Amino acid sequence: MQNLQVVRPSSTISVIANPLSLSPNTNTVWRERRAFAYYLECASSSIGGRLDVDFWRTIVPQVCRYEPAVWDAIITISALFECPQQCPDSVIHRHDTHVSLTKNRQDALGWYSRSVSAVRQRIEQGSVDVFVGLITCVLFICIEAIEGNADGAVQLYRQGVQLIIALRSRIASGAASKTSLLEDTIIPIFIRLGTFALAIGGAPVTALLRDSGHALTGQFNSLKSAREAIVLLAIEIPLFESACIKHSLQAHVSHLPEEFNTRLFGLSTRLRNWHTAFDKLMTVLRAKSLLSLQEIGTSALLLSYHEMLYVMLETCTSLSLMQFDAYLPNFQNIVEQSAIAPKASVRSDGTQPPFTFDINICLPLWFTSLRCREPRTRRAALALLRQAPSVQGFYQCSIWAAVGQTVMELEESHAMAMNAVHHTFNSGSLESTDGPIPSSELAASSYSAHADTGPRISTALFIPEEVRIGPISAFRPMDGFPPGTTEADIAKWNRGPDQVFLRISRNERGLTDNACRMVYECVPLDF
Repeated sequence: MQNLQVVRPSSTISVIANPLSLSPNTNTVWRERRAFAYYLECASSSIGGRLDVDFWRTIVPQVCRYEPAVWDAIITISALFECPQQCPDSVIHRHDTHVSLTKNRQDALGWYSRSVSAVRQRIEQGSVDVFVGLITCVLFICIEAIEGNADGAVQLYRQGVQLIIALRSRIASGAASKTSLLEDTIIPIFIRLGTFALAIGGAPVTALLRDSGHALTGQFNSLKSAREAIVLLAIEIPLFESACIKHSLQAHVSHLPEEFNTRLFGLSTRLRNWHTAFDKLMTVLRAKSLLSLQEIGTSALLLSYHEMLYVMLETCTSLSLMQFDAYLPNFQNIVEQSAIAPKASVRSDGTQPPFTFDINICLPLWFTSLRCREPRTRRAALALLRQAPSVQGFYQCSIWAAVGQTVMELEESHAMAMNAVHHTFNSGSLESTDGPIPSSELAASSYSAHADTGPRISTALFIPEEVRIGPISAFRPMDGFPPGTTEADIAKWNRGPDQVFLRISRNERGLTDNACRMVYECVPLDF
């Protein structure tokens, strides 16, 4: 592969003027040129966020000058980014516009097919450059995610991780170079994608982490360095939380081994140091000049991640779901910061892009929708989640929002039934209902029955621990059942094998000994 040089404007113009089209058709060449121009002007600055423009606007366009597969992948992304299938709001219901959008999609699928064929041919010939292979892998993940094929995107992600591991070995043995391109540009992209993969089923992102990433954070020289540090914590802390939950469930004990406490102390110290270093960075940036909208949005995004990770660490040593009620101010701060964060990704027309590879507000808002039981904060999180870029990482935000909505409605409906049976409150503000509690009733019940004389009480207190949903997972019967799940658990729903089910867990209190045990059930997930 040729050495990568910085692409000057003249180089970009030459790419547009001399596209790598394999078709002599003049109209086809024009459409490819237009797609590439749209990529440079609109898509490239949104896909990876403002902090990664070098990769998307410099490295990728340069490689496409001599790699037809990369060229075809870029113009595919451009076409899908302009008219994404997952964003029906972008379709104007006029006949000529519909024809244009259909042709745009046909072009995209044709270019993608051509790109995949070219890569396969190079692999069969043994002539594919591993760096080009990694860049193409990133672009293909992009395409599959925009198309809503999360399974295909994750599979490509796993293949990319294996390529990186193999390339690292070659570099260590002196058989390959370009260490900086790999470690400073490509691997950080895969690590950020790993934060999304961990949230749904996991992925081999830990194989990419180096010991140096575990060092205590001292100072940041940019928002980009602050982001890379919080991303590492956004991988390690959820992994630690999962390990704590697994140990507590298997060992049936409330205390953790000493090595867990040591690890907890280390992660807490690193998160605290991150916040200190971040505050210093923001002081410096404000002193230099007024912060741009992008900088304001990015800083708010990073703070929302900090709040999420702080709550995770504070609560990971106990299985009690009631403990999250003590962190309502943190959840409220996540919502407040997430309302500001979109400034980092807003486009010139005021809209959010249909897709982003960068970390975004999806994860903190989803975490809030699952763990915060105060109704207004919870609903605000879901509302913001639906306004975010349609696809983040591998997944469609509508799916995350549907999961959060389902969990919320299940908890509130079951709480209504339980409170009605036990006459928990004499205020009469919560009445039995077959569906989710209306927002108006929940808002009214967020306060003491005697508002003039009593203190304000969070509605979270109206949701007993027995109905609070803990760890969840999703599956399709056609792909097999999670451990402990049988056909009988889903047969009652009378759904097809491709139906997505949500497997939920909660603590059920015994009728005689008052002890809690974990129970599971499956509910269909519709979106």
